[in-house]
Amino acid sequence: MTAVETSPLPDAQIRSQGIALRRGLTLLGMTLIVPGSAQLAGGNERLGRFAARVWVTLVVLALLFGALFLTFRAFAIGLYVNPVTLQVLRWASLVLGLGWALLFVNAWRIANPPALSQRGKVILPSVAFVLALAVAFGSWTLAAAFDAQSRLFGTVFTGGGKAETSSGRYNVLLLGGDAGADRDGLRPDTMMVASIDANTGRTVLFSLPRNLQWAPFPDSSPLKKLYPNGYWCKDQSCLLNAVYTLATNHKSLYPGVKNPGVQATKEVIENILGLQINYWALIDLKGFKQLIDAVGGIDLDVARKVPIGGGTDLTTGKKNPIKGYIGPGKNLHLDGYHALWFARSREGSTDYERMARQKCVLNAMAKQLNPLTVLTKFQEIAKAGEEIVATDLPTSQIGTMLDLAQRGRSLPLSSVSFAPPLILPVKPDFAKIRQIVAQKIAASEAAASKPPKASTSATPSSSGSSSTVPSPGSTEAKTQTDDLDDVCTVS
Repeated sequence: MTAVETSPLPDAQIRSQGIALRRGLTLLGMTLIVPGSAQLAGGNERLGRFAARVWVTLVVLALLFGALFLTFRAFAIGLYVNPVTLQVLRWASLVLGLGWALLFVNAWRIANPPALSQRGKVILPSVAFVLALAVAFGSWTLAAAFDAQSRLFGTVFTGGGKAETSSGRYNVLLLGGDAGADRDGLRPDTMMVASIDANTGRTVLFSLPRNLQWAPFPDSSPLKKLYPNGYWCKDQSCLLNAVYTLATNHKSLYPGVKNPGVQATKEVIENILGLQINYWALIDLKGFKQLIDAVGGIDLDVARKVPIGGGTDLTTGKKNPIKGYIGPGKNLHLDGYHALWFARSREGSTDYERMARQKCVLNAMAKQLNPLTVLTKFQEIAKAGEEIVATDLPTSQIGTMLDLAQRGRSLPLSSVSFAPPLILPVKPDFAKIRQIVAQKIAASEAAASKPPKASTSATPSSSGSSSTVPSPGSTEAKTQTDDLDDVCTVS
């Protein structure tokens, strides 16, 4: 009987096909890690050197920007958010992504496809196609993100504000506008000024009620001639939030000014508080809701239930139904819809309670937002940002403001609401308001250099014009706190 000879080793052709497949997969892997390296190893040295040099250049630029960010963070952010920079990055992402995808195709060609087995002829081009598609899709997505950022920063952050600090502080006017169908134009019902220390980021937040009367126009305001003794009408319709509409209806008094309503509101608030406003931002309610959703919601303590709905329709005069309630509860997670109602609900509450709730929302956003959230949610944030009506903060100052916000996140947020009983909107004591502003800022600056001390300020005098900051526990102190967390926390 003749024995059948068998070989434990594959024949030369099978070995060759296996080697060819492994070589092809290795070349694709090299292209994924260092674009151009496969071409250098596979014989197409001219293309390989070009691609590798581009790759090394990108790595060096990224390292240099990282070093710049670590040493001069505000400048680095300002450089990045410049619309020209973002458009360059957008087109560079598309071109480089396409080139990288083509390198995968070239690496597959270098691998000598005819030398592959039938199985290898399916595996290798499939892997190459998936890698090329992934890189192309990633570059397209990245380019879209750069484009969204460019639109946001180019259309919203138009500039025009004052970059110079006033006594070492940035003062930012925050206006919340409601331009609903039942409103006579846009009226900023939320008016706050954030006074920020330019070194530490420690912030004092001042809130003004929308129904404040006798608002004094400065001598430089063209509206001073119409209301020399302050903004007041016999029917008591001349409220602080109506200054916006007043100036809008008298655009001719503000030639060359893009937004007379904001300009007039800024002028009068500067005069009320005794502060120089550096920048302003006007946000409508729809944008606010989308912004909260974009960052994944916020966590809030709700001391008592807040109605959703209610109030009276200004057009029909009919009572709106209450659709539900928010809270009460501790550490409730609110989406944009519920956070908006928490901030603006009027049913069963006063304007002053609304002011406190609005500051709690701002406080929660300031504490809970972080650079990682902004980075990972930027597409959604950019879309919501397009709902911002306007701001005069230039792109060159975004880095500075973000840097200060990051520094101030861990610090207490001091707050004052100029509401009853501290201030009577029908007959406000503006000298007292300016004195309280100065004292609060002084206390905040002192707290930055040494541990905070208990307030020993006296209660107001009968005249009110020479009164000082109320002592803790007094009736007036209910409208202000040294730390906003005290108001916005359920014990």
